[in-house]
Amino acid sequence: MAKHRDLPDVIPIFPLSGALLLPRAHLPLHLFEPRYLAMVEDVLKTDARLIGMVQPNGEDRLHTIGCAGRVTAMSETEDGRYMITLTGVSRFRIVEEVEGFVPYRRCRVDWSAFAADLGEDETDPALDRGRLMALLERFFEDRGLSTDWDSLREAEPELLINSLSMLCPFEPEERQALLESPSLEERRETLVTLIEYALHGGGDDAQMLQ
Repeated sequence: MAKHRDLPDVIPIFPLSGALLLPRAHLPLHLFEPRYLAMVEDVLKTDARLIGMVQPNGEDRLHTIGCAGRVTAMSETEDGRYMITLTGVSRFRIVEEVEGFVPYRRCRVDWSAFAADLGEDETDPALDRGRLMALLERFFEDRGLSTDWDSLREAEPELLINSLSMLCPFEPEERQALLESPSLEERRETLVTLIEYALHGGGDDAQMLQ
């Protein structure tokens, strides 16, 4: 099993509002800015192949907590853009930003508060799947969303809760709350709270879930 001591202390950072990556989950990204193309090229030369996903917190600031993902798939388009997939490895806390001769941001990070992220899949013994699915059906109908209901009903708790956290149309600060949830059970409770709030008039965004 990997240990946090095996992870680098300094990692490249990709600030992206509204993006959420969680441990063991997969996040596809479409990169076209020259600085992020350079970042991917540099990352692929390292053993860890890690990119830290962090949400902006204002104009130039970053949220303190992010999640690092390993580049596990990459393709290049004819016009030079990169399509990559990050597989979530562990959350981290930013210690400080590191200056350097690269066009992208890098940060010194502390992994120590997130030891469980490198362990086995999390479980949620208190999960009431029937209640959650009924709530989801109301939410998806209200927002005009579609999804593969059979896959959701059969998904293991971590995959179910994390996938919904990443794909549901929440605001950036709401996604940050899901990221910072200490456990899968608390993330599910936050997820339910956000959905119930939205159903009572909290938000209007909608997107298609494939």
